[in-house]
Amino acid sequence: MTLFKLTTGAALASMIAVTALAHGGATGIVKERMDGMSAMKDAMKTLTPMMQGKTPYDAATVRRAAETIGRHAGDSMTRLFPEGSDGMPSEAKPAIWQDWDAFAELAEQLQTYAEGLALAADNGLMMAGAGQGSGMMSGSGMMGGASMMGGGAMMGGTPGRAELSEMPADGVFMMLGQTCSACHTRFRSE
Repeated sequence: MTLFKLTTGAALASMIAVTALAHGGATGIVKERMDGMSAMKDAMKTLTPMMQGKTPYDAATVRRAAETIGRHAGDSMTRLFPEGSDGMPSEAKPAIWQDWDAFAELAEQLQTYAEGLALAADNGLMMAGAGQGSGMMSGSGMMGGASMMGGGAMMGGTPGRAELSEMPADGVFMMLGQTCSACHTRFRSE
């Protein structure tokens, strides 16, 4: 199984888990942020099979889904986490408020990657036309061969929108999915 499939699969599973409890009794700002997470989950659910070559690639659909994610990221996300809004039914860990800067940085990265994906939508997939079993993202050839989790963009900062706009859409999507996974792993209760 390729790194791309593992990463996108983990990101999608993580996003789906966010709404698995069906917002059980959430109200106010907690419900508002859960609704935002659901919108992003739905967008990821649309994008994942397309990025894996399992469904036909459609740049307009990619752009719309990326714009949906972008609307719920960055400041739009962080404003939904005021101090004291943890506890049931929230799935937010206290670590959000203990390490606010890291949480806010991931929210900003998510917005940057979503905007970058919208800009890169017309670029198509890195391996356009490749068979379903091919390694779309083998971990090399992108960003100088640096692993997204072990170096490159994650260690040296988020690439700018101009850089992202030049990349294949699936490359930007991979970074977006890794950002979702990193945030969920660190800041969301299972």
